[in-house]
Parts: sequence; structure tokens; C-alpha cells
Amino acid sequence: DYKKAVKWYHAAAEQGNARAQSNLGGMYYFGHGVEHDYKEALKWFLKAAEQGYLAAQNNLVVRYENGQGVEQDYKEAVKWYRAAAEQGNADAQYNLGSMYAIGRGVEQNYEDMVKWYRVAAEQGYARAQTSLGDMYVNGQGVEQNFEEAVKLYRAAAEQGYEDAKNALIRMGAE
Repeated sequence: DYKKAVKWYHAAAEQGNARAQSNLGGMYYFGHGVEHDYKEALKWFLKAAEQGYLAAQNNLVVRYENGQGVEQDYKEAVKWYRAAAEQGNADAQYNLGSMYAIGRGVEQNYEDMVKWYRVAAEQGYARAQTSLGDMYVNGQGVEQNFEEAVKLYRAAAEQGYEDAKNALIRMGAE
């Protein structure tokens, strides 16, 4: 019953509950129990994100990076990727690294790209392990080191990550 959920989320959100604020933002965003209202959704996502609520920060990233319900704003997306990354979210760490890799919302910077890929890779994030392995193969932001690349690819491949398995095959290290 979306209407009841909105009622309870709204009550908790008004009391400052970040999870309720984020959930209420979702209700407005998708029009569950209320009419679609992107402005109201953004208001509640922001309230929760500013309290450090990771799900809301991720919601804001998606909205700003893809222009969903708000004007596309890569700098704002980077701001919320960074907030989530600094809380230890490996997906956000990887994505922040990717923003540095392509210079979207920030100046292109391989050193910062490698930094964030490494932090995510150290948490066992297969996609980051593979991308960092690519950096070692290409010598981007790090000194070229095929042994380190193979080590990273193997770690990701052991998790079943296909891109890493393919990289090992290309290197003849499967």
C-alpha cells in the first residue's frame, strides 16, 4: 500500500530519519503513492544524502550523471560519488576513478583514477581490479607492470568476472 508507506515515510522523514527521507524521495521519483514529482524527490534525496546516507548519495549520482529528473551535472555527480567513496563504497570508488579517467566533472587525472581504482580493488571489487590491471598493462598512472596486472586480473577472474578472464587469455596467463 504505497499511500500508507508515503504517510509513514513522510512522518519519519520530517523527524530527520535519513532512510525514510531517501525512501520518500524514491516514492516521489517513481510516483508510488504520490504523483511523480522530481523536485520533491530531489529535496528528500538531498536531505538524506547530506546526512551521509549512502543509498541517497547513490540516487543523487544516478540522477545527476544521467540527467534523470534533474539537469545533467557531472560536477554534482562527482561530489556525491566522492561522498559515497569516502564512506568506503567500492562501487562509488570505482566510478569516481572512472570520472577521473575520462575527465567527466573533474579534470582528467590518472593519478587520482589509480588511487580510487586501487581503493576499490583492495576491497575485492572485481571491476576495479580489472581496470587497475589494465592501467598496469598500459602504464597509465602507474609504471607498466605485467606481473601486477596478471595478479589483479586473477583476483577478479576468481570472482567470475569475465573481462578479467578475457584479459588473462589475451596475456597468455590463464
